[in-house]
Amino acid sequence: MELRAITSDWSQTTQADNNGEFSFTTVPVGDYKITVSQANFANVERSLTVESNASPVLHFQLSIAPVKESAAVVGQAGQANMTSVTPTTLVDREDIAHTPGADRTNSMAMITDYTPGAYMTHDMLHMRGGHQVDWLIDGVPIPNTNIATNLGPQIDPKDIDYLEVQRGSYDAQYGDRTYGIFNIVPRTGFESNNEAELVSSFGNWRQTNDQLSFAGHTRRFAYYVSLNGNRSDYGLQPPIGPVVHDAVNGYGGFGSLIWNASSSNQFRLVASLRQDYYQIPVDPDPNSAGNQVYPSFGLHDSEREPDGYVTFSWIHTFNPNVVMTISPFYHYNQAAYNSSPNDVPVISTVDQTAHYAGAQASANITLLKNNDIQVGAYGFVQHQSNYFNNVFTDCAPDCQNFGPSSAGLTGGLIEEYLSDRFKVTSWLTLIAGLRESHFDSGSLGGGRQPAVIENATDPRYGMAIRVPKINWVFHAFYGDFYQAPPLLTATGPLLDLATSQTLTFAPLRGERDHEYQFGVSIPFFGWVLEEDSFQNRATNWLDHNNIGESNIFWPITWQAALIQAWETTLRSPRIWHRAQVHVAYSNQIAQATAPITGGVVCPVPVSPNCPVAIPPGYSPVDHDQRNTLNVGANSILPWQVFASTNVYYGSGFTNGLPDAQYPGDYLPRHTTFDISLGKSFGEKDKYRISVTALNVANRRVLLDNSLTFGGFHYNDPRQIYAEFRWRFHY
Repeated sequence: MELRAITSDWSQTTQADNNGEFSFTTVPVGDYKITVSQANFANVERSLTVESNASPVLHFQLSIAPVKESAAVVGQAGQANMTSVTPTTLVDREDIAHTPGADRTNSMAMITDYTPGAYMTHDMLHMRGGHQVDWLIDGVPIPNTNIATNLGPQIDPKDIDYLEVQRGSYDAQYGDRTYGIFNIVPRTGFESNNEAELVSSFGNWRQTNDQLSFAGHTRRFAYYVSLNGNRSDYGLQPPIGPVVHDAVNGYGGFGSLIWNASSSNQFRLVASLRQDYYQIPVDPDPNSAGNQVYPSFGLHDSEREPDGYVTFSWIHTFNPNVVMTISPFYHYNQAAYNSSPNDVPVISTVDQTAHYAGAQASANITLLKNNDIQVGAYGFVQHQSNYFNNVFTDCAPDCQNFGPSSAGLTGGLIEEYLSDRFKVTSWLTLIAGLRESHFDSGSLGGGRQPAVIENATDPRYGMAIRVPKINWVFHAFYGDFYQAPPLLTATGPLLDLATSQTLTFAPLRGERDHEYQFGVSIPFFGWVLEEDSFQNRATNWLDHNNIGESNIFWPITWQAALIQAWETTLRSPRIWHRAQVHVAYSNQIAQATAPITGGVVCPVPVSPNCPVAIPPGYSPVDHDQRNTLNVGANSILPWQVFASTNVYYGSGFTNGLPDAQYPGDYLPRHTTFDISLGKSFGEKDKYRISVTALNVANRRVLLDNSLTFGGFHYNDPRQIYAEFRWRFHY
């Protein structure tokens, strides 16, 4: 029996036991073909998709071979998953390469084009009504507790083999952040045989995204390394239609090594190091409406973000029923917001540097062939250094500057989990688990504030029921989640600045989420339609705000939030071996209620002049958008030509400033159309050229009117670029 990856040379072989049963372990996320062969019988070949929280079971019936042996191919595309209740979207590297704009270094189109309820606003990815998402590399989390600080990508899309997007209903083995989990399977080298690939592009706004990668493998060893660089005169969403002071550039490297030391031991090393630089866009007209609210006309601010991580995994197979994984990791992250000394009306400097060191250990145990148990632990120690300074350059007589503030903080998180997936019958799967969390912020501010110590016990329950004959799968879930807070404290001059703005600080505490979700997966003729509905009730809901008219952004926690949505995804098989269609729709309401309980808060008793005094009762938050829709298609045409499109519709984000210029409760609805057209030359796509146009009609609207990285935000202008790919052996 052989299991072989469709997109690479990765493979495993095994033998069936006396009962005709066999299994494969340590299989990465992806698409595979499995071939079963037996003397005097015809070979049978099937395709299947492996997800991180699923254990697909296939049954094979061998027929006696004819005189001339041939292989029977049976497609498995479009089957609903019975071993998980987590709605999952799987995007491979060909999807990323063909989807308009998705392979650019700073792009999130690989997520937003395929995932309902995911969109970009005020330059940050939002999903399911929240900001906080988890990035994983081969199932190992890359911790980052900060919010409203980082703009740069966690990984260049061109380094990704598969991206698995999970949307709620997580098993207990997945931890903290209910809004979204992005599990990345990076390129390994098994897809190449001593091959290099050069990717280069150039377009309007003087943009370019370039990468050079090298990859190869033997039977037991594979490697992949890459270098990348990018620049553009357009980076962040500008506060007005014209683009002023908005350049971006970055560079980095990525590497992956896999060594199959034996049939029982695999070792993997993944490392990344990159730096990104962003100019903060401005509105140069001091008399504009936006500058009367959030003045940016005299700013020359920038953001610099170095980031690096390394993860090492040892996967040991004791036997086909017991697999252990141990993964230590280290992550370095910095967000440095810098201003020019000539800025008007404010000079802001913020430097937040974090070090994370920790490990994840897990064991997967299969009992009685139908009961999968996962047990494990995860934890890290974080040291964070924070520096803040804010100078008002047009200080009136009653204005005061307080000088810089700095603090060093050390804290940590420890979690243990137990999860059980029990396949009661072929049509019923039950899931139950428990996750324990312990967070300790250490002594905040050098002992000036007491430590925040929190414990959480989070149960999770789910079930999947398959209706015989029609093969519809219904799933339901309830679970609790705990999200550790950022390590921040306000003392000295920073606290004095807040006090001068009629504000004060309260300790940040962890968010608690309670999620209900149910849905159905409907397969038909290779298509899969998924309908899901969820409700998330959160306490200490994590958001962000600024201190007065400064550019210092600070995390805050609301007393409660309520997020409700219906989601639809539709993914087709290859139609006539040519085209694949995808649809992602969300109808979502994201609301929160006062008071603000942590971070930048009003002092008690609340002054009527306090700028964050919010009336009680649920109301939409600044990234509430009721309807989002993405419809796209990737097609392979004759003569090695490919074409892809995506249409995005958004009904408009909530308008926090209703007035004559921006009437109504919501900002304008917006629709954009993207297209990409290309052609390959030579064997195995040795050369590939393409032309991509984003927002073809150049439809510009005010997308958001909150103060984050430059104030108001218009959507992206039209961008057109050409890309060249060249693969060569070395």
